[in-house]
Amino acid sequence: MGMSVGGKKGGMNSEINITPLADVMLVLLIIVMLIAPLLQQGVQLTLPEAENTEDKQENDEQTTLAVTADGRFFVDNIESSEVEMLNNVQAALERKLERIVLIKADQDAQYSSVMSVLDRLQRAGVETIGLITERKVGSGGAGAGGGE
Repeated sequence: MGMSVGGKKGGMNSEINITPLADVMLVLLIIVMLIAPLLQQGVQLTLPEAENTEDKQENDEQTTLAVTADGRFFVDNIESSEVEMLNNVQAALERKLERIVLIKADQDAQYSSVMSVLDRLQRAGVETIGLITERKVGSGGAGAGGGE
């Protein structure tokens, strides 16, 4: 593949050299492919297992509230203090179409922390609350289940 720098009469070349552009685009594509899975990860939890689960895909239109084993709270993967948690949930619900809060609690989280979250959400007027679990091995594929 040759590149001409001008015509026989020494005129200017008006062709665009796209080789550097293609190189830059390939590098950007590789960077996006490497970083995108890292941005998708949420809070690391060990979810409890249940047999009676229903598959439901998580998406950006749902509000998730995670409770970790050490008692920290995350609203849509953003850490929140216990005092600010309810305000952050209300703000997240106002931005989204679905008024459903899905609770992901680590299996080692204190029962009182989960019940406190449920109680606060109910008092704040959140009517639809789901619990996310892992499907037990041997009862179908792994998936998230929702229940009320």
